[in-house]
This record gives sequence, C-alpha cells and structure tokens, in this order.
Amino acid sequence: MATSVLRYRNLADYNAWANARVYAAARSLSPADFHADLGAFFLSVCGTLNHLLVTDRIWLARLAGQAPPSDPLNAILYGQIDPLWHERRTVDARLISLVTDLAGGDLDRRLSYRTVTRSQTFEQPVWSVLDHVFNHQTHHRGQAHALLTRLGAEVASLDLVQFQRETGAGGVVTGG
Repeated sequence: MATSVLRYRNLADYNAWANARVYAAARSLSPADFHADLGAFFLSVCGTLNHLLVTDRIWLARLAGQAPPSDPLNAILYGQIDPLWHERRTVDARLISLVTDLAGGDLDRRLSYRTVTRSQTFEQPVWSVLDHVFNHQTHHRGQAHALLTRLGAEVASLDLVQFQRETGAGGVVTGG
C-alpha cells in the first residue's frame, strides 16, 4: 500500500478508535445529560455525535459516486446512544474499507459535489476530501469531549500519539 494511502488508513483506524472512546463515555450519561443543551454548535452530546454521523454519510456517498442523503446537518438521526453507536461503527467500518481499497492514483481523482446548505458546486481531489473528513471528525469530537467532561463523564485520551503507542500505528515502537 502506498505511503499516502497508508496514512489515510491510519487516520481511518484512529478515527474509529477515538469514536469508540467518545461513545464509551457518552454511554455513561443519563438520557437527560445526553440531550442537554450545553450551548455547543450542535447543542448537546447527542446533537454533536449525530452531526458527525450525518456528515460522514454524506461524504461517503459522494466518494462512492452516489447521491448523498438529504438530511440537514443538524438532523437527529438517532436520539438514543445504542442505535447511534451501532450506526457509527457501521460508518467507521465503511470509511476504513473505502480508504483500504484506495490505490495511490485514486487520491488525485477529482470529486465534484453540491453542498448541502447552499447548493453550490465544488470540485476537489479525493485526498483533500479525506483531509476534511478526518479533520472535521477531530474538530467535533473535541467538542463532544469537552461536553462529556463538563457533564462529569470520564473520557480516555483521544491523542493520535496515544493511538499510535497503543496500536503500533505510525511506526511507533516501545523503547523498553
């Protein structure tokens, strides 16, 4: 696997690992806390995690050459943690599969799409789309982490280097 493609596989694996940690903490919340409006951009832990699911499903459809779902970016697809977590794992597996199946030249393929909010058309290379997808996850997962911390949930470290140390990804080895 080409190094650049391998980097995206590492990011997809990290993404699933970090999501599992956030969801483990979210599962400890009461339903009231899970839905509490804490003033975040997507209001609550539930809203933030649903936003990530909505956007990942949109990008995965675009990358597969399919029409994206028409859900608004603030849609609550799942109001309870268990079905939300089930779908999150499914989407993470699809993302891992997508990047695993990439060939080096696929990263430079140009993707044309229309935005959800303003219906503008854009075109960009797949590598740039993947950069956005993983950065977007990190951005909103950080917001979810802050909300969970505020609610008293214990969230394990989400640092990329922690993932690398635990899994050996990124060429990290234990010095003994």
